[in-house]
Amino acid sequence: MARRLDIELTSDRGDGQWTWRAAGAKQPKGTLDGSLLPADTSVGDVVKVEADADLDGLTVTTVFAPKGARKEAETLEVLGSGRDEPLVTQVLAAKGRGRGRGGDDRERGRGRGRGRDGDNRGRGRGGRDGERRGGGDRRNERPHRQRQKPPARPKVPRLRPARTHRQAAFKALPTSQQLLAEEVLKGGVPGVRQAIDRMNDKAAAEGMPKIKREPLVALAERLAPTLKAAEWRDRAEAAVTGMETVDLRDIRSVVVAADGAARDEETRALADQLREGLANRVDVEHNAWRDELAQTIAEGRTVRALRLSSRPPKAGAPLPVDMAERLATAASESLTSEVTSDRYATVIDAVAFSPVRTQVKAQGIPANPSDELTKAVTKLAGRIPQIAAMFGIEAPAQKPRGKGKRPTPPPPPRSAAPATAPEPVEAAASAADEEE
Repeated sequence: MARRLDIELTSDRGDGQWTWRAAGAKQPKGTLDGSLLPADTSVGDVVKVEADADLDGLTVTTVFAPKGARKEAETLEVLGSGRDEPLVTQVLAAKGRGRGRGGDDRERGRGRGRGRDGDNRGRGRGGRDGERRGGGDRRNERPHRQRQKPPARPKVPRLRPARTHRQAAFKALPTSQQLLAEEVLKGGVPGVRQAIDRMNDKAAAEGMPKIKREPLVALAERLAPTLKAAEWRDRAEAAVTGMETVDLRDIRSVVVAADGAARDEETRALADQLREGLANRVDVEHNAWRDELAQTIAEGRTVRALRLSSRPPKAGAPLPVDMAERLATAASESLTSEVTSDRYATVIDAVAFSPVRTQVKAQGIPANPSDELTKAVTKLAGRIPQIAAMFGIEAPAQKPRGKGKRPTPPPPPRSAAPATAPEPVEAAASAADEEE
């Protein structure tokens, strides 16, 4: 295997053989043929060779010629002017010159526009364009308005009722009826019917007799009112305890179910307490909602204000007139031709479900609306027809509310007109003719 190494020539034997050793070391060492060496080689020189390794050691096969002296490139001497001048110079602008009007700002802008090596890669900010604008880049000098992020809305806890009355109702039932009672609480009487059907299908597949449906359904109908009343009472007591914190949707659901579950004086009193607490809670929530809406409008957060206005805690409560006017004005000013299509679609989506949707008058539409914006306007055209008309989109006809009138039954088919009865005189005459 060939390898290259530097060797030092240690002696000349006189018979054409030279001895060598590794440069700077005692091993490896050996002899080489003098004909491989350059003519001006002498003892002590260090040369680079290529040798083959075998069992006897290294055998030098090639000796490389030494490299010549490196030639330095020719250089020119810079003499300069010979005058002693400062290495850094500065020129101060005259007093009374405003920033951005003289050459000072232009030079400053040009300096910022140059790259690290002094080229004009940044000319867009401080080069000729900067001079044409009358100064450097002023965008960096404008104070950035940092909008404070609104505080995160805490999650409203949901209703978590206990099972006190429910467990008491279970214990009052015989053991044979408790499984049926669980099915009643899960899905009511319809759930019991479905469970019986599943069991009968399974029994038919296994060749077993089917279960009679009618007795079980009748028993479930008898157990349902008691079990539902016990479950409602657990929920009602939990709602009274968490009246100030529990989600209003859960409290409303308990109040709605009170009409069918409150069957005695105690549960009726509990239902009245729930209704009174819900009314007070709604008033507090509605006042807080109105204050938050006013603050949101004042901060200029139009989309947030529109979405907030569509979710009042007190259902059916009208928006104050002054607040509705301010919200409609802010929404109208947000719909201009200079707004991007994405922003325009976001605003009209919030407008479509707000109580001021009929008062919003768009000031313009984007010059080239995107396909997404056109689809959004088409989808919401029925709720914002005045904005859809600006896009050339016709709002669909509104369906009539309430129950439709029954179709008028078609008139009965005309029957053949009955034959006119003959006059008495004519009848008598015809009878006389027949007798003759």
